[in-house]
Amino acid sequence: MLTRIARLATRHPKRILLAALVLALACGGFGASVTDRLKAGGFTSDDAESSQVTRLLADNFGGAEPNLALLIHSDQGVDATAARTVATDITADLQGRPDALGVRSYWNSPPQISSALRSTDGKSALVLAYLTGGDDAAQKTAADVIEGFGATPDGVTVRAGGLAALYHEVNTQVTKDLTLAEGVAIPLTAIVLMLVFGSVVAAALPLMIGLFAIVGTLAILRALTLFSDVSIYALNMTTALGLALAIDYSLFIVSRYREELAGGRTHADAAVRAVQTAGRTVLYSTLTVVLALAALAVFDLYFLRSVAFAGVAVVAAAAAASIVILPAVLVLLGDRVNAWDLRVLLRRLFRRPEPTPRPLERSAWYRTVTWVMRHAVPVTVAIVALLLAIGSPFLGVKFGYPDDRVLPPGAQTRAVGDVLRSDFPAVNAGTGTTIVLDGYHGDAASIGGYATELSRVNGVSAVLSSSGVYVSGARVAPTPPGMANDTGQYLTVTSRFNPYSTDGENQFQQLRDVPAPAPALFGGGAAINADTLHALGARLPLAVALIALSTFIVLFLFTGSVVLPLKALVLNTLSLSAMFGMMVWIFQEGHLSGLLGFTPTGYLVATMPILMFCLAFGMSMDYEVFLLSRIREAWLASGRTTADNVRSVALGVARTGRIVTAAALLMAIVLGAMATAKVSFMQMFGLGLTLTVLADATIIRGLLVPALMKLMGRANWWAPAPLARLHSRFGLSEEAPEPRTAAPEPEPAGRT
Repeated sequence: MLTRIARLATRHPKRILLAALVLALACGGFGASVTDRLKAGGFTSDDAESSQVTRLLADNFGGAEPNLALLIHSDQGVDATAARTVATDITADLQGRPDALGVRSYWNSPPQISSALRSTDGKSALVLAYLTGGDDAAQKTAADVIEGFGATPDGVTVRAGGLAALYHEVNTQVTKDLTLAEGVAIPLTAIVLMLVFGSVVAAALPLMIGLFAIVGTLAILRALTLFSDVSIYALNMTTALGLALAIDYSLFIVSRYREELAGGRTHADAAVRAVQTAGRTVLYSTLTVVLALAALAVFDLYFLRSVAFAGVAVVAAAAAASIVILPAVLVLLGDRVNAWDLRVLLRRLFRRPEPTPRPLERSAWYRTVTWVMRHAVPVTVAIVALLLAIGSPFLGVKFGYPDDRVLPPGAQTRAVGDVLRSDFPAVNAGTGTTIVLDGYHGDAASIGGYATELSRVNGVSAVLSSSGVYVSGARVAPTPPGMANDTGQYLTVTSRFNPYSTDGENQFQQLRDVPAPAPALFGGGAAINADTLHALGARLPLAVALIALSTFIVLFLFTGSVVLPLKALVLNTLSLSAMFGMMVWIFQEGHLSGLLGFTPTGYLVATMPILMFCLAFGMSMDYEVFLLSRIREAWLASGRTTADNVRSVALGVARTGRIVTAAALLMAIVLGAMATAKVSFMQMFGLGLTLTVLADATIIRGLLVPALMKLMGRANWWAPAPLARLHSRFGLSEEAPEPRTAAPEPEPAGRT
């Protein structure tokens, strides 16, 4: 198949490039509006109990769980005329909106409610509302509300917080971060490519394919929005992934093409051979990454599902561009792929002599790997111990739902959240629990008894119910309005604990253990956290099993060995454990928070480690496949003895070391640019994958893999006889080289 594709591309290069240009323009036009159609949220399941509570409160109780909090501050105090006038106007505007329910404020609430809506210093107060339509519609409504704020008198300010405003601000920040990341990554990538290839022309080719992948990514995401919800975060992640892998894949193919040209092949033969060899590696790499990403689709959260669908399509598009478009460009360029060699200019400038070719056996990579294999046991023990030590903090990992602290302190939503946490102890600002007794119409005594027991749970500040307000087992205020109607009733439990802390989790379980007078449904921060962790944990074993099994099968078909796939799975597990340990140490425990500019919350956003696991697993296999392809090539050409195994490993690493390191550096630039994001979990995504890619391409592939392959000897290539026969029948073997021809091939005028 690859040979036919390569021959088609080399015989009709101009038609291929024309079709690619038309496709790029069409994708650019179609995908230009993608950001307007991507959605916020997606971190919870629509079928979760907490999601059901949110819908019941919106439908039956006028949005009793507000997702918009407007903080009005007055230097003269909230009872000053200026503050009251501003608050009255904002409240009237919200009450006039059909997409806002349950509007209430300090200035129009009964005494038992208004006191909770005023800050402890008396200079700030709240206007609360529930914006309808789900996370995405609510954040757009919040944007409209914020834009509608008029000028305020001196000394009076209005700031927006709450979940709806948070999603709006995060969406805006993510879009800005993506633009900045690409603006940083692309120039740096161009510089590194020129250092790797020397030639400006050769360096431009991977970048061209990468830009094509970005355009294709936007179109793919736009197409997916026609059929399903797509998270705004998929834009950052899949764009970076498409750019990084397109550059990686084209780097492999261009390098092999130049190698074949140097070996005396004609332009067309070299392009075909590059696709047969490096293109085959790209195909297997694509399969491993695609299968790892596809496992995300098993989770019932559209944040992960959208990354799965978009990621699979983007990786496939990057591979297709590298295998189909790149050979056409190479055959048209011919020897000019080496044109504008900056190294020649630098040598002339510094009067350095032309470097003399030297055999692989004298290269630094070959000598290093040979030394490693002579000391295989101590090298293996030292590296494994190091990886386990780095990964040990992951044993203390805690997970939680993202709140406004994912934004930096200067962000508006974050500022409001900080004030709510410090100055509004009685407000259920995401720290409490809402309990719905759907369809219950019991007497006040039953509800009072239930509220009394709830208020006695450790860390509970107060319980608001249809029978009154309870604190520490005593009724302290009359019944708040609107907590019961024909559809049932609800209770609000305010808490002194962070819902994602150990105390918050224990408190939530104790609240669930209190006997209720009717079937109770729990919502709020702690309930959302519990539901999310359950939804992820229930599907995680299936996702891990699918990734492991599919990766084993692909690597077996690639190598014909059952040992090498098992080794790859073990090494990936070690590498990923180290990454997660670093992320816990940095982002959960807060080390380097000052340097990176984020606020540690004591937990990680639960969905991110799963996403990072799938992506890092697939990208690690990218380098594993490329390395094994050259080792296997040398092994098959040898006498297949124990000594040949050692030499094959050394030759494979020597041939790929420079390219794999360059590819890792390029991928690190693309992913590392995301570490500059202002949203903390996007920082974690970028930094975690960057460190993993760099460690994987150097410590793992350059040191640990050769040491283990030396220790296993010829067993590296072993498979049971039935599986060996299966591989000989169904495995994709190395295609035979195209015969070298001396016949001239058509070239454009002005060939150099």
